[in-house]
Amino acid sequence: MKDTGNDHPLMPSRRAILGLAGGTLGWQLLPSPLRAQTSPSITANPKLTDPKQTLPRTVALLEKLQQGKVQIGSQLYLSRHGKPLADFALGLSRADVPMTTDSMMIWFSSTKAITAVAVAQQWERGKFDLDDPVAKYIPEFGNRGKEAITIRHVLTHRGGFRLADGGNQSLARSMADNLKTIYQAELEAGWVPGQKAGYHPTSGWFILGELVQRTSGKKFSAYVRDEIFLPLGMNDCWVGMPVERFRAYGNRIGWMHATPRGVEPRPTPMPNGEAFNTDCSPGAGGRGPMRELARFYEMLLNRGTLNGKRILSPQTVEAITARQRTAMLDQTFNIVIDWGLGFIIDAFLYGNHCSPRAFGHAGAQSSVGFCDPEHGLVAAYVLNGMPGSLPHNQRMLDLANAIYFDLGLAKEGDAGKPRELPKAG
Repeated sequence: MKDTGNDHPLMPSRRAILGLAGGTLGWQLLPSPLRAQTSPSITANPKLTDPKQTLPRTVALLEKLQQGKVQIGSQLYLSRHGKPLADFALGLSRADVPMTTDSMMIWFSSTKAITAVAVAQQWERGKFDLDDPVAKYIPEFGNRGKEAITIRHVLTHRGGFRLADGGNQSLARSMADNLKTIYQAELEAGWVPGQKAGYHPTSGWFILGELVQRTSGKKFSAYVRDEIFLPLGMNDCWVGMPVERFRAYGNRIGWMHATPRGVEPRPTPMPNGEAFNTDCSPGAGGRGPMRELARFYEMLLNRGTLNGKRILSPQTVEAITARQRTAMLDQTFNIVIDWGLGFIIDAFLYGNHCSPRAFGHAGAQSSVGFCDPEHGLVAAYVLNGMPGSLPHNQRMLDLANAIYFDLGLAKEGDAGKPRELPKAG
C-alpha cells in the first residue's frame, strides 16, 4: 500500500483514516524547501559522558538519518534507575537554528500519556469511576448511540467515535468547537462500545480533557501545568500556552518538517504556528524538551513520585500501565496492540528487546516517550522530520534497538522478540 504519511506513528494514511478529500488543511507545506546546510555538531549536557562514547550505535543512526534528510535534527534523553545517561541534540531545530537540549519540540500524540495521568488523578480522587458512562459527567455527549460509552472505553480506544471531531479538520479548530462537533456525531456503524478497538487520533482525548475540566473546575491547560508539569519541574512543558509565552520563547520553539523520500525537507506550518500551540489539544498539543518529558516517565518508574512530589499513588500507576486491553485487533492500525489506560504496552516503538511491561506513547512520525520498568529505563526522543508512516516505523524500531544494544540490554546476535509493524500506511 502506498505510504502517504500519518498523524501518528502507528496511523494509516491521513487521507484514508482522517478523511481528507483534496487538500491538507493544517498540514500544507511552506512553498520553499529547507535548503541543504552544514548542520551543527552534537550538543550535549557537559555533565554527562560524550554520547558518541556511551551510545555509538544510537548517535551513528541519528547522524545517518539526518544525512539522508529523513530529519534535520533530533533530541534524545535517557536515564536508568533515575540516573541520567544521555541528554543531547543533533542538527537543526529549524533553518539556521541549532537543535539544543532546551529546544521545545511538539509531542503530538505523545501528549496522550499526560492526559491519561490527568484522568487517573481525578479517578484516584474519587471524582468518577472508570466504568461510569461519559455522559454522566458530559451529558451533551450521550446521544446518537454514544450513551453507553464509558471512561474506560475512551482510555482504551474502544469507544467507536474515531472521527467524530472530523479527523484532521480538528487541528484547525478550538477545543470548544471540536467538542461541539463530537457531541453531535453518531456512533460508528456496527460498533458496540467495548467490543471493538480502534485508535482514536484526537476525538477521545478532547472528551477526556473535558472530563478533567468538568471534574476539576480548571481549564485543561492550567490543570496539567499545576498538577503535573510544575510539580515535576517540567517548567517549559505545555498543552496550550499563553500567546505571550509562545512569542517569548522565540527560537526555542522547534519546528516539524515534512521529509518524504526524494523531497527537500519543508516546515509544516500548523504544528509550528502560534494558533495551534496556544489552543489546547489534549491528544496532540503538548510541547517541551525531551529531557522534561522524561521526568514524567521517571515519576511513573518511581511509582508516582519524583523528588518528593507525589503525582499518583503506586496502585494507580500499576493500574494505568498494566494491560487493560489485550489481543484485540485495532481497527485503525490493523494489527493487535495491547493498551493500558491511555498507554501503549510492549510495542514495536520500544524495540525488539524491551520487557513485556514496557509502556509509553508516541506521536506523529516524530516522538516517543517510554519506560521499561524491568530495566529501569526511561527514554524520550524526537526526530523533527516526518517521512511517512512506513519509514518512520522502521526508524523508530531501529533506534530503540540501537539504544538497547548501546546500554548492554541486548546481546549481539540476539534478534529479540518478533515485531509486526502496522500494515496500513
